[in-house]
Amino acid sequence: MMNAKLAMLAATASFLVAAPVGLQAQTATPPPASSQPVPGELELAKLIWSTMAAVDHANQSGNYSVLRDISAPAFQIANDPTRLAQIFGGLRSSGTDLSNTMLLAPTYRAPPAITSPGVMRLQGYFGLRPTAINFDLSYQWVAGKWRLVGVSISPASLATIQPGEAEPMQNAPAPRQGR
Repeated sequence: MMNAKLAMLAATASFLVAAPVGLQAQTATPPPASSQPVPGELELAKLIWSTMAAVDHANQSGNYSVLRDISAPAFQIANDPTRLAQIFGGLRSSGTDLSNTMLLAPTYRAPPAITSPGVMRLQGYFGLRPTAINFDLSYQWVAGKWRLVGVSISPASLATIQPGEAEPMQNAPAPRQGR
């Protein structure tokens, strides 16, 4: 009878020790790699800056392959480098220097928005003088990263920019021509 009580106590003790470990494993389990993290302010700015740098380099070199290759698969399917060169032709010919956007934090016209499952839209501008830069960008969550799926970049007079006035973006994945 004593052995039966000891066995019961041992089983109860192992259950009590095992229960917190099981609960701990549930609360400490990292989210699956496919879940979309909500980007913080710095991560959002980095996404925008990297897009501006990619478009600026493509405009300077006339080679849009890298911009296409770092974008979401839907963007790649919809746009070959030749088409991207046509789309950004107006922005390129205007001589707009997008590298200056990396000197300022972006100003948002609207809070970042999830527009459809796995797609985030960012709208705003860089208050550069004398020519501000408007942006309307969409990113798709692909393989654990936000990747460009829609883009509109246009120069504007800083005097004409009003918070809340966002130009509508074409449906992703087709990008709009930079103006």
